[in-house]
Amino acid sequence: MRFSHLSTAADPRPRLAAVIGDGALFLDEVMARPPRDLQELIERGDEGLAEVRSVVAAAEVDGRELPAVHELRHASAILRPPHVIAIGANYAAHASELKLRSEKAATVFNLWPNSLAGHGGTTTWPADLSTQVDYEAELGVVIGRPARNVSVQDALDYVWGYTVVNDITARDLQFSEAQWSRCKSFDGFTPTGPVVVTADEIPDPQDLWLTTNVDGAILQDASTADMVRSVPELIEFLSRSATIPPGTLISTGSPGGAGYSRTPPVFLRDRSTVTVSIGGIGYLTTYCRVT
Repeated sequence: MRFSHLSTAADPRPRLAAVIGDGALFLDEVMARPPRDLQELIERGDEGLAEVRSVVAAAEVDGRELPAVHELRHASAILRPPHVIAIGANYAAHASELKLRSEKAATVFNLWPNSLAGHGGTTTWPADLSTQVDYEAELGVVIGRPARNVSVQDALDYVWGYTVVNDITARDLQFSEAQWSRCKSFDGFTPTGPVVVTADEIPDPQDLWLTTNVDGAILQDASTADMVRSVPELIEFLSRSATIPPGTLISTGSPGGAGYSRTPPVFLRDRSTVTVSIGGIGYLTTYCRVT
């Protein structure tokens, strides 16, 4: 199944919807006790998801008329996550082009929740704070139940779903500070979506293709098979030191092709359009404005 947080022109509140083909089924229109967002649905566990599956199946049988998704507004596909955990230097090509070392342990940092943004939105930043704003296509992994001391063999059983992430980064801040959270956590710097796809639709997270299109040019084009540390290995690593709560978003790193490393560099500029896509999940578009 596929889920989005969507709103209408008449009602700007983000509401959880099941995406069925090109249409959206708002769960608060068909359930007596609907989950208010994806986080609550995840927290309801397997029974909660089974209930939603039953409701969606009934709506499909009834031929319920659905509003077209393209006529609706997207919020971030992830709302109220307990954590947003990002992994750095998880593709050898990306680590090399940014002259970063691939450490024995994964590079881990947090993204601030204010950075979450939706498909089709506009991300704005001040020119006097950064002139080197870059894109990063990443596979997002959503944890479905508390994960503690999880083995590689069992790790995918803890995944609720997958989404597309653009880990937008102010490179000039990144390389002038000792931590990476601030340079990646401007308002709107973590577009996520357009959907979260449940794990059953993605048999192998290491067999997905990522691309980034900036102003009509393909600048990233790689497979998740190129990860230094696979999704199960990341879950095992993170869960050894702390419990990963349900709803946590793990952004698993970006492949080579970043704008910073190009000759000449390619940075996002005023009125740039960047689209990150992952096969089997969808495409995530962000419009850029510099103030």
